[in-house]
Amino acid sequence: MSSATSSGGKGSARGRADKRQAILDAAFTVFARRGYAQACVQEVAEEARVAKPTVYNHLNDKETLFRHAVEAAADAHLAEKLAVIEGLRDRGGDEDPRAALADAARRLVGICAGEHACALRRLTHAQVGVFPDLVETVQERIALRPRAALADRLARLSLAGRLRPCDPDQAAEHFLALLTAPVETRTGLGARRVPDTELHDLADAAVDTFWRAYGSG
Repeated sequence: MSSATSSGGKGSARGRADKRQAILDAAFTVFARRGYAQACVQEVAEEARVAKPTVYNHLNDKETLFRHAVEAAADAHLAEKLAVIEGLRDRGGDEDPRAALADAARRLVGICAGEHACALRRLTHAQVGVFPDLVETVQERIALRPRAALADRLARLSLAGRLRPCDPDQAAEHFLALLTAPVETRTGLGARRVPDTELHDLADAAVDTFWRAYGSG
């Protein structure tokens, strides 16, 4: 196979992947705006700027479209959280670990209170009767995997004497619960915009409580 042919094949595959992602992004927007029952594939096609048959070529039907759109949204949410948590490993060894956690906490609450996260929670809960398995899928990606990643970071801090000896999984669960529970209470399942100052106060209060339990001194 010539290099031109190979390059063309890769470009075609990339183009198809990009179009599929555009359809999934559009579908999530439409489902978030209209709900599953009221949304239609034609509206998704218009949002994605593609023909309706193109949507069906990539995703077979409305149910498949909804599932994949929600899963893609959960993956994007996961990637945002993991980027923040991974950043804890990149902070300097001499930096105050509480300051690093406070910075991460502010970033995490911003993600959890964002319009994208609110829409994801709202859609998942609204369709629990129709797609009960989707709740577990979303929970695994937006909660369990970030918790595992954070547990790894906290375990390293504990081994380095920057935190008290602890069960890192439990510590991670406590840290994230302190952050997410107040945010979800304030936003509910709607999309109420929480001011940044309020989010920062929530993050700082969560870190203060966490540090009282797990701080090294």
